[in-house]
Amino acid sequence: MKAVVRKQRPLVGHQMAFLTIIGFWVFHAVIVSLRASVLDFPAQDELAARRAAVTLVGIVLTWLLYLILRLFDRKPLGVRVATAFVAAIPCAFAIAWTNFYIFNIYDPISLFSDRDLGRRVQELRDLTGYTVWQEIAEIGVTRYFFIIAWASLYLALGYAREVGEAERTTSRYAQAAQDAELRSLRYQVNPHFLFNTLNSLSSLVIKGEKHKAEAMIQNLSTFYRTSLSSDPLEDVTIAEEVELQKQYLEIEAVRFPERLRTQIEIPPHLADYRIPALILQPLVENAIKYGVSRSTRPVTVTISATEGDGWIALNVTDDGEKCVDTEQHGNGIGLANVRDRLEARYGSAARLVTEKGEQGCFRATITIDTEPKDLA
Repeated sequence: MKAVVRKQRPLVGHQMAFLTIIGFWVFHAVIVSLRASVLDFPAQDELAARRAAVTLVGIVLTWLLYLILRLFDRKPLGVRVATAFVAAIPCAFAIAWTNFYIFNIYDPISLFSDRDLGRRVQELRDLTGYTVWQEIAEIGVTRYFFIIAWASLYLALGYAREVGEAERTTSRYAQAAQDAELRSLRYQVNPHFLFNTLNSLSSLVIKGEKHKAEAMIQNLSTFYRTSLSSDPLEDVTIAEEVELQKQYLEIEAVRFPERLRTQIEIPPHLADYRIPALILQPLVENAIKYGVSRSTRPVTVTISATEGDGWIALNVTDDGEKCVDTEQHGNGIGLANVRDRLEARYGSAARLVTEKGEQGCFRATITIDTEPKDLA
């Protein structure tokens, strides 16, 4: 199968190149015409007509130079600069020869209102011993620097476009890397949760609690269908996230029917605020693992949301019997996952703080800096 090679766009398009060439030459013609007018040269109309002819030739030759430089668009900048300096030489001297021919060979006497004066000027020029090629060379040098000025503008425009493309490419790669990181962190949650749930399911099977095992499988299926059907890069509302955590807690309620109590405290006006999907999952897991499973009495796991001046906080607390440092249990994978996802999504505008609660065993709080307009 033949590979398809995508043709790269030119750094400077035809339209932009044509406009810059026209602009340069029209500016040159205007300046020279003003000079002739100020110095009160004779035969202004004739000079203007010949100057227009030189300008037209200059535009054509500069366009040819552009077509040459365009062939080196994707070469290193040094190669492009060297090409411009070399290719400008024949272009400049072709313009110089055209200028010399139109003003000095083609009926030069008609440029003087007094034809006798014109003949005497021509004879005086012949007596100076200045050869044709010397005059062309002198004109060519000035035209060369004029052409180089345009070529410099062309190279600058091309380089600016190249830098812009590089920045956009870098931005796309950075965004792709961030998206990949977010997806990776999101899907780290599911295997971690599945490992704990399968352990619970295995325990129920060993104990012969068939109906509880079936209920857990059904709830697990519902939980995974809901959590995996959403895009990992998209946010969900607090209400949707809490509903997902309710499904998880129903799974754990099969395992701890007598010990697990749940409480949801989400103000209605915060329910539509959007957060990363499954961001509360590791926190709720920790509350179950270190609060409920190690307690001999009923434990209440509370999911709540509060707001302040420019921030919103999501809290997961439990009132278990004994407070433990969750960073030292389970290798802290869940909490590290939450912190990494918050950093990838919000940068320094979000943070996770874990602490011993005043009325409970453990509190995990996600604080997100926000503006009032972000609240639905």
